[in-house]
Amino acid sequence: MLGLDEPGKSRGSGGRKVTLHLPATQTRTQSVAAGPRVDIRGIYPPIATPFTQNEDVDYQKLDENLRKYAKIPFKGLVVQGSNGEYLYLTDAERVEVVRKVRLALPTHQLVLAGSGCESTRATVVMTERMAGAGADLVLVVTPCFYKGKMDSRALVHHFTQVADNSPVPVVLYSVPANTGLDLPVDAVVRLAQHPNILGLKDSGGDITRIALIVHKTKSQDFQVLAGSAGFLMAAYSVGCTGGVCALANVLGNEVCDLERLCISGHWDEARALQQRLIEPNTAVTRKFGVPALKQAMDWFGYHGGTCRSPLQPLSEAESQQLRLDFSTNGWI
Repeated sequence: MLGLDEPGKSRGSGGRKVTLHLPATQTRTQSVAAGPRVDIRGIYPPIATPFTQNEDVDYQKLDENLRKYAKIPFKGLVVQGSNGEYLYLTDAERVEVVRKVRLALPTHQLVLAGSGCESTRATVVMTERMAGAGADLVLVVTPCFYKGKMDSRALVHHFTQVADNSPVPVVLYSVPANTGLDLPVDAVVRLAQHPNILGLKDSGGDITRIALIVHKTKSQDFQVLAGSAGFLMAAYSVGCTGGVCALANVLGNEVCDLERLCISGHWDEARALQQRLIEPNTAVTRKFGVPALKQAMDWFGYHGGTCRSPLQPLSEAESQQLRLDFSTNGWI
């Protein structure tokens, strides 16, 4: 397992199922079962899934993208996140993409695989399959189809069951723009006590919420990752330890530069760079989404290509606006 404090050790190595029962009052630092820790600090692009014109997964184009990403100082890659169109892939495709990425990626970079499904049982199974495919950690999104019933009690139970049975560490994933719900702060604080839950990717962008989570989990060695390059500097300023940033698929070195400036305390330079990243980041996320990310990837020498239906390519007007969002900030 990569990135572990003690090489060769991992929770549930060799695919062995592990069941952990942690009292609600017990902290990670008190738990003997906590074991070696994975340091997830750093920048991760949530990579896109290239498709052929027939909408088959294009593994050759994926490999070409990975070769380029290997030259950028990423901590690792998020595979089968929202930008990977994981909802449109079969279970077999999801696992195979993770397997291909792990085989191609340098050993010092982590693979954080999206394993979230709507049911707890399906998520446990997918998590085990992702670990078997070589994932170092799993990213588990909040189940949301029955969002009206996804209160703290239901979500704590869901994530606890997944973490109890996961052969690899778990990172929580809150993305309200897609799911329609935030993972409640009280649920995050309780889940942070679990020895197999390392952190949270928060894509909501509410800095007061993120700061509160960092504050309330600081005794738990819990790591919070910003879910967007648009608020990366603000997230670092309140104690986040990294970011999963769609824009890093396109401007990877620049997003890593922003991380470096924040960590080193060069806030004036960080502010100037952050401001130039906001509009292109918004364009490939909230404004135009995955089709825009793939279009921008094509412009910057990566393979973005088509999306899988029902996602549609950008209109000509949208494409022109996307280019403007990059060009007016000096990126094109």
